[in-house]
Amino acid sequence: MTKTLLITGCSSGIGHAAAHDMRARGWRVFASCRTKSDCDRLRAEGFESPRIDYTDPETIRSGLAEVLDATGGTLDALFNNGAHGLPGAVEDLPTDGLREIFETNVFGWHELTRQVIPVMRAQGHGRIVQNSSVLGLVTYPWRGAYAATKFAIEGLTDTLRLELSGTGIHVMLIEPGPVTSKIRENSIPHFEKHIDWKTSPIRDRYEQSLLKRLYESRGPDSFELPPSAVSKKLAHALEAARPRPRYYVTTPTYIAGTLRRILSTRAIDRILLRYR
Repeated sequence: MTKTLLITGCSSGIGHAAAHDMRARGWRVFASCRTKSDCDRLRAEGFESPRIDYTDPETIRSGLAEVLDATGGTLDALFNNGAHGLPGAVEDLPTDGLREIFETNVFGWHELTRQVIPVMRAQGHGRIVQNSSVLGLVTYPWRGAYAATKFAIEGLTDTLRLELSGTGIHVMLIEPGPVTSKIRENSIPHFEKHIDWKTSPIRDRYEQSLLKRLYESRGPDSFELPPSAVSKKLAHALEAARPRPRYYVTTPTYIAGTLRRILSTRAIDRILLRYR
């Protein structure tokens, strides 16, 4: 029987590429998106595309129900992927902004995962893959909100993996560094909504650094890889007999993972501050 996979955040970037790449490998992919228009576009590309908005619990319930209705009540794998950024200094980050990004990047993932687990328990197997980030291993100036959500996902996922040991349900993390996507453009509305940089005591640093990175397209970042690099690791996580707990993607993630093991926090800080 064809294995079934639900992927969130398929409108562009990693999710869109993963949907196409996993379908090409023979999976029946349910490519979910946050908006109806994006779901319609994915359907035109030949996908079943339930609408799942992580900030709307009703769409999480109804989107998963649509998948289960189509499969007869089973689901082999879930790839939690949809997320957004909120760049800005932590001291300028309002609590409402932090709450908003956690709703999408953490709480919605958690709710969908909790609804999927009983399905996988009943069938005796399943794969849950969480698309974390190099910013779940080390943080970086201006990325406090996003890094906080990824650190949270890392902790929840590591705990869930232990708790589901022996159930037939495998839980894994993918940790990409710079991958071609629209996360920079998509984070601009959240930045403009929540960050009052013009009255910030570090306004000059915004002007010298973050604003240029946010609003100016400079081409690919150093070590940037296409989204297909994530799909390759996703395929291993979903198809290997013994999947790894973690999958690094891009050179910066391998470097960050190594630095965490061998250097002190103070030494890592010195390195990261050179590139702010």
